[in-house]
Amino acid sequence: MKKVSYLVAILLMATIALSSCSLGNIVSGKGAIQFNDFEGGFYGIVADDGECYDPINLDEEFKVDGLRVRFKVKVREDLVSFHMWGLVVEIIKIKKL
Repeated sequence: MKKVSYLVAILLMATIALSSCSLGNIVSGKGAIQFNDFEGGFYGIVADDGECYDPINLDEEFKVDGLRVRFKVKVREDLVSFHMWGLVVEIIKIKKL
């Protein structure tokens, strides 16, 4: 009986851990693509509210300085970037305005 209780507890903890990792913070909004010429150069998103996002998966077609976009991103707190600029995010959806 003790082994079953331990197994159930471990499975429950694993389920909670996996679900909290996969949820993340989802953010959506409008903004502009910005080319930053430091750290080797990279593109980020500056939202209309002033928040800066450092996307890890921005498609080439969106790498246009000043391009207005509507976006939905997942904040990746499990990753870091040497850019040291904005929140590291994974793009879920992005559309040119």
